[in-house]
Amino acid sequence: MNARDLMGGKTVLVTGGTGGIGLAAATGLAGLRARVGIVGRSAARGAAAADAVRSKVPSVQVDVFEADLSAQSEVRRLAAEVKATYSRLDVLVNNAGGYWSHRHVTADGLEHTFALNHLAPFLLTHELHDLLVASAPARVVTVSSGAQAMGRIDFDDLQGERSYNGQRAYNQSKLANVLFTYELARRLEGTGVTATVLHPGVVRTSFGQEDSDRWMRLVLPLVRPFMKTPDQGAATPIYLASSPEVDGVSGAYFAHQRTKKSSKASYDRDLAHRLWEVSTSLVGIHQANNPEPDAKDQT
Repeated sequence: MNARDLMGGKTVLVTGGTGGIGLAAATGLAGLRARVGIVGRSAARGAAAADAVRSKVPSVQVDVFEADLSAQSEVRRLAAEVKATYSRLDVLVNNAGGYWSHRHVTADGLEHTFALNHLAPFLLTHELHDLLVASAPARVVTVSSGAQAMGRIDFDDLQGERSYNGQRAYNQSKLANVLFTYELARRLEGTGVTATVLHPGVVRTSFGQEDSDRWMRLVLPLVRPFMKTPDQGAATPIYLASSPEVDGVSGAYFAHQRTKKSSKASYDRDLAHRLWEVSTSLVGIHQANNPEPDAKDQT
């Protein structure tokens, strides 16, 4: 098969696809002949992103979905639109996320960083589960960060109500991405759907600019020239979404297109299981629709 046709006939959904890593990933996958769905908060930005993809890959089919993924009703509406639009979904790239130095509350009354960075991909993956399984072999690729190594899941103050720190909230959410992926991989075993998670590197994007710390405003201009470009940051998500080298690979953490050890906490199955149960409650998923992994996966 010609490398340029690697994703021919396949459909990919990329959240946070209107800029940065997400747009670069969408463009790269379109270049491999995938049909690409771009999810963004703004219809105008979504249309501009689609035009940008088409300008580089003129023959590609690009779909735009508008949704604020910090709101659970929007996540569910998005999933319904995706299922109405696509008869199959080969790859879900959970890329949307952000950093906020001050505590913000979502429409659901949840802390914004945790809601967008963790609960949104958790819920969206759940809502698209049946479509992914019906499309198997399929893949779920989640963008985390090297910050996961500094993360700690604080179940006593998960929403940062007692004490909020932007970096601590971000670290926690990125560790949650890894724990979610490892638990998801166990629960998907035997379905033909794989789950992987990655660190894209430190990338030159608009990260943190909506609500930045003073130190970030001072340091970013100095380090920006040394950061990866969005295209470089998208290399690993594109690889995990498309490469035959990772066929059947699940429950693994990647950086620089290679497997890598994540933090010690990320391999704690009890922690992952507890986070899954808490997340299930926070997004209102009934346990009957959220089965336990097989007994063999609990050992």
